[in-house]
Amino acid sequence: MEVPEMESVIEPFGEGFVTALAPEFVLVIGLFTLMIVPNLGDAKFRIPLTQIRIPWFFGGKRGTLDSDPRLPGIFASIFFAIAFLLAIVSFLGGMNQTTVASGENVLLKVDEFSRLFELIFYGALALASIASINRLPATFRADRSASGLYNNRRQVDFYILLMTCGLGMSVVALAQDMFLLFIGLELASFSTYVLVAFLKETKEGSEAGMKYFIVGSVASGVGLYGLSLLYLWAGSLQFTDLAAQFDTSGMEALPLAGLGMLLVGFGFKVSAAPFHFAAPDAYAGAPGPVAGVLATASKAMGIVGLLRILLVVASPENSDDGTTVWLVALAVMSVVTMTWGNLAALGSTNPKRMLAYSSVAHAGYMMAAITAIGALNWEPAHVMDSKSASLAIVTALMFHLVVLVCFKLGAFLVLSLLESENGGHTLESLGGLVKREPFLAVAMFIFMMSLAGVPPLAGFLSKLLVIMGIVKAALLEASASGNISFSEIHWVWYLALIMVINSAVSVFYYLRVGLVMFFHEPEAGREGPLPKGNSVRLAIAACVISTVYFGIGAGQLIALCESAANALVGAW
Repeated sequence: MEVPEMESVIEPFGEGFVTALAPEFVLVIGLFTLMIVPNLGDAKFRIPLTQIRIPWFFGGKRGTLDSDPRLPGIFASIFFAIAFLLAIVSFLGGMNQTTVASGENVLLKVDEFSRLFELIFYGALALASIASINRLPATFRADRSASGLYNNRRQVDFYILLMTCGLGMSVVALAQDMFLLFIGLELASFSTYVLVAFLKETKEGSEAGMKYFIVGSVASGVGLYGLSLLYLWAGSLQFTDLAAQFDTSGMEALPLAGLGMLLVGFGFKVSAAPFHFAAPDAYAGAPGPVAGVLATASKAMGIVGLLRILLVVASPENSDDGTTVWLVALAVMSVVTMTWGNLAALGSTNPKRMLAYSSVAHAGYMMAAITAIGALNWEPAHVMDSKSASLAIVTALMFHLVVLVCFKLGAFLVLSLLESENGGHTLESLGGLVKREPFLAVAMFIFMMSLAGVPPLAGFLSKLLVIMGIVKAALLEASASGNISFSEIHWVWYLALIMVINSAVSVFYYLRVGLVMFFHEPEAGREGPLPKGNSVRLAIAACVISTVYFGIGAGQLIALCESAANALVGAW
């Protein structure tokens, strides 16, 4: 396989391997640390047939430091922060593209595109980890809610699962082989299944975990079968090999069936209709920080898969008019997803379910953006303009995923504080929040308005960029002719119109949250301040600052997203 000169090629575990994958190795070290440190004690091993005892430091009575229930969360947060910083240094350091290859098989690629998605993953997981330090009490009393059913051992399990999820997501971002992509997806998925059911002592937690696992397993099984069909057809699961095959014979029944089955698997990950039915229960039953991870990092992981499969593998020029074979199917899915999500959210009285349906709607917006790229005509005469339009859309999509971590995860963290007093399951539990905790009420309102797309917040700018990208793609063919008329505009502009209408509808249920917080009285017995939790409040404050800043000063972030998008688009 030919590799561009700007790329450096390394063998797995060869020279430069650890340096190139430094953030991932930090997470591996973190996993071993979480497995070892909580088990340190004063145990001794007796040499057989003697009275000599040798300390081996595992088991027995633990010391004061390693028995601290906050220690696993502190360790996990530190390792996530280090991985995040290393990814930033790699991204901003003008790094060359690094390809990990075994013989002719390209396994992983480190570039701006993969690194930016890793920043999304690590950022979301780090915030969830920090927010959970004070969220999971070490002891349980009968007068506490089920959220208090945690001891030190359970907390270790929680953070081990978070770090395992981060490793799986990293593999998805870096993968250059379909099978390796699937392995990373399942590693992250199995971790999230357990995390969703982490409140297994509650009816909501156990039910949510079971539903999410069953539906997710079926979707993964369908996706794996589609993967096998593609391998049977092409004889390889390398992205480059599959793309070459699609360019020549992508209209055959076997690859189309395989592609459709893969869309089922990734449609579940992004909560796209009709594969979203388990999402509301999963979000409602999962701990608040976990629900935030599902709505941000997990969704971004699914978008990576869709971008790789639809834009890299099943690329344009697979039909007579130059559009992609999946264009109409994805367009219909995007419209149904965003409309269904917003209409369902209108009738929801559970804040976490409402945010779950909101997440479904946002999945529809992002699929509409991908559809617009597939609508571009990639004939030689228009290839430069097409790539320019594609670059604009992918940049907008990546910017939306970055800022979504700020306001969507922040909203779930506010609800997690309400969960600590056994609230957050009804809108009424938010009643009078401005009187109880003014900072939290203002923060939640900012998050809601950003989700609605109200200027000058980050959510407004991200939606605006996505809509402008779709319109640019729709006008490309007409502008090339020099005579723009409504009849010559590509029909994907309707997606932008439907997105605007859906965004207007969403304002109603987002404003409803503000109405309850500012104008309703607190529920009986909940007039005082919320339970203490400095770490979760710190995470919420970081989300608020980012939401406001990226709305009014996002120029540098957009430039970084454009650089990452160019790493993907430039390879087509």
